[in-house]
Amino acid sequence: MAIIDNAIYVNGVRTENPQSLSETFELMRARDGMSWIGMYRPSEEEIREVADEFGIHVLVVEDALSGHQRSKLERYGDVLFMVLRPARYLDATEEVEFGEVHIIVGPDFVVTIRHAESPDLGRVRRRLEGDPTLLRHGPEAVLYAILDEVVDEYAPVLAGLENDIDEIESQLFEEDVDATQRIYDLGREVIDFQRATQPLSGMLDALLRGSDKYRVSEELQKYLRDVLDHTLRVADRATTFRTVLDNALTVESTIVARRQNEEMRRMTELSIRQNEEVKKISGWAAILFAPTLVGTIYGMNFDNMPELHWSFGYPMAIALMIGMGFGLYAFFKRKGWL
Repeated sequence: MAIIDNAIYVNGVRTENPQSLSETFELMRARDGMSWIGMYRPSEEEIREVADEFGIHVLVVEDALSGHQRSKLERYGDVLFMVLRPARYLDATEEVEFGEVHIIVGPDFVVTIRHAESPDLGRVRRRLEGDPTLLRHGPEAVLYAILDEVVDEYAPVLAGLENDIDEIESQLFEEDVDATQRIYDLGREVIDFQRATQPLSGMLDALLRGSDKYRVSEELQKYLRDVLDHTLRVADRATTFRTVLDNALTVESTIVARRQNEEMRRMTELSIRQNEEVKKISGWAAILFAPTLVGTIYGMNFDNMPELHWSFGYPMAIALMIGMGFGLYAFFKRKGWL
């Protein structure tokens, strides 16, 4: 069964605990009270049963069935439909996990539909039941309390993101640490968080603007303004996080480029040194090649060779070897190869 909790409230006090939806509808009208039906991933039949009884618009039913909605506020006559994206931070994976809760508020009923574990609506219900004065304000009090819970649950998310950003800033100038991927991944989490939280300020503004028309008490309006203030602070911090991460990514890119340039410079210097060594080796090889060439020619065993029987042939060959060697040495020395 998708119904997690089901109660009838009269003057802010829980008076009945119906065992079925049909009993809820009957007792709610008999007691002239307010019903709050809490559902967790209900079936289509269960949602349509509630919708038919309370006259909920078909578009609300379609949204409640589909899930994966953005944060939004819509009104269909005297029925208000709100989608909230609660969040919690997973430190092990440095990810923000988003939930989804749909709230349908009518003149004398509230239907909450959760599609994830967060938020803890049981805690919200206990808080309200412990404060009958607040709950006496009716369905709008339940809506306020859920909004307050969702926004309060954003605080640990902000703390987790801030801690990771501090770690990234300390890693930026560490050697052999490439933080680019971590910055990018965390930036995506911040963007998703902004998408979940930024619409809330507009939604709360709309609620406050319609307070007089829908007879929301002054006391409850004060509570809603307090939630709006917290929401604006959450949005400001998320914007700051995104700016810091954008700057960190720019700095990291600059550092990586500088490291790459330094590596290229070292490789160029090494290449230059290697070229110098190659020049020296090539020069000495050419110097040694010259006498080897002369010696090779006059070492061939042919009978008819010029200067083979000349008395000055040997000194001439030695002098030619030495002369060519010194000549090549002087040439390479002048070129800077040696």
